[in-house]
Amino acid sequence: MTMVKAHVSAQELVAGRYRLLEVADREPNRIGWYAEDIQAERPRLVTQIALPGDLTADIVRRATARVLRSSEVMSALRPGRVAMVIDAFEEAGALWTVTELIDGTPLSELLAQQGSLNYVRAARIALDVLDVLEAAHSDGYTHGELSPGQIFVRDKGPVVVTGFGLAGATLAPRVTAPSYASPEQARDERIGPAADLWALGAILYTMVEGRPPFRDRGKADATLKGVDRLPLRTPLRAGPLTQVVQGLLRKNSRERLSRPVVRQALTRVLDEDPDTVGQPAPVPRLRGAYVAARASGWSRTTMIGGTALAVVTVSVAVLAATQGLPGGGSTSAGSAPSASATADQPSNRTDGNGPNPSPSKTSASPSTTASPSPSPSASASASASASATGGALPAGFHRYTAPEGFSVALPTGWKRIETSRVDDLAYRITFGPGGDDPRTLAITYSTQAGPDPVAVWRDDVEPQLEQLDGYQRVGQITATTYQGYKAADMEWLSGTGADRVHTFGRGFLLGGGRSFSLRITTSAATWDQPANQLAMKTFLTTFRPAKT
Repeated sequence: MTMVKAHVSAQELVAGRYRLLEVADREPNRIGWYAEDIQAERPRLVTQIALPGDLTADIVRRATARVLRSSEVMSALRPGRVAMVIDAFEEAGALWTVTELIDGTPLSELLAQQGSLNYVRAARIALDVLDVLEAAHSDGYTHGELSPGQIFVRDKGPVVVTGFGLAGATLAPRVTAPSYASPEQARDERIGPAADLWALGAILYTMVEGRPPFRDRGKADATLKGVDRLPLRTPLRAGPLTQVVQGLLRKNSRERLSRPVVRQALTRVLDEDPDTVGQPAPVPRLRGAYVAARASGWSRTTMIGGTALAVVTVSVAVLAATQGLPGGGSTSAGSAPSASATADQPSNRTDGNGPNPSPSKTSASPSTTASPSPSPSASASASASASATGGALPAGFHRYTAPEGFSVALPTGWKRIETSRVDDLAYRITFGPGGDDPRTLAITYSTQAGPDPVAVWRDDVEPQLEQLDGYQRVGQITATTYQGYKAADMEWLSGTGADRVHTFGRGFLLGGGRSFSLRITTSAATWDQPANQLAMKTFLTTFRPAKT
């Protein structure tokens, strides 16, 4: 099986409208590009897939139609979980697919940066993928091309899956990443859902071991032969995932574990280790892309919040990994920029729909709905918190002490749902009920704080917030004192419609460049409810940094 390589480079136009900016990730026979749609003036993710030679025009036409149709169906079945293909075409021996820019990191890129993931984080990602596969299989669809490059990991919310419709679109048994092909694909046999479960097992193996179970041998035919004939190398770092990985990677498709058994095994790992901290999210790597976009006339208004292509300096890189900026549309609490006395910068992550604690599609237009009037709650809470002594807790709260060096009272049912860090320089920990509940408390620590928290809000943070759909500051940026420290408060609204959220943030300086921030977010519609106001007051009155 010979693949025709289309040789393209950055700044080149494909289909006369998509300017390629920077490679997002690579897999055998597949390259993902960050790109600009020069007609729509929008960021895009363009995927270049090498095609087998000598394909007829009819096969190519059916291939593009299949990709578009499958993407449309799956996007409807799992909104925000499957990337919607908005264009597909053949050019220079390659099949090109175009989606809205997914504000996340390809799993292949994440693994290239970190080598491997701990088994808890791997189980969480695999469970997200299994949810998508379950919807696909129930509707009669097999992915057939699943690989780490087709999975986008976000700071908040479940992963996004791409690549539906590629399997069977050409005469090749496997078009991309043959290391993740099932043995039945390697033998060019008819495939079904069991092939996706094999791929899920191979991805799990790769996440924990840092290498695929069957290595790429340079040529698709040689790689597929290895998948079919070579024995599985026993995983050494899978821990409690060992049996599920081996059960998914059985050569005989009839002997592989079923979806319910896999779900039960993955869920058990998460239930037994709910507070295990995942490995840090990767620092955004879109350096040249931003410059290229600017050079090509990409306007500031098209650099939508979470999909902004950041110019990453050393200090910004430290904070970008810990201060996620949500995308346009249904902006969430969990990934709104930290209300801090640190230089918040957009993080190249997240894309989702609905009320999940994750930003939504970058194609959403700014909100024109009326916003609630400024709430007096922030200043009232500020007064209460300044003299807090940490007495008896309100009913339904318990004190949580973080190993990082702080404590705070949390409502019953709240847990640690996300952690990002950059060595000892900065971290962000987000607490909340999880699931579809948008309420969160994000606590950020930095060693890069400026001397004036009000100026940081005004000059560094707000220019980034202004890129969010529906952004509106509530009231003024207010200087205050918090537990004897110099502090500043800011309050804002973001998002649209039912997904509009309200955030109050306080950043305070500990001295020596060190700072903490507390960012409290709820649905805008429920911001003034007594329970939410009590939670905010409790967070502010009970938060305690470790004494140094």
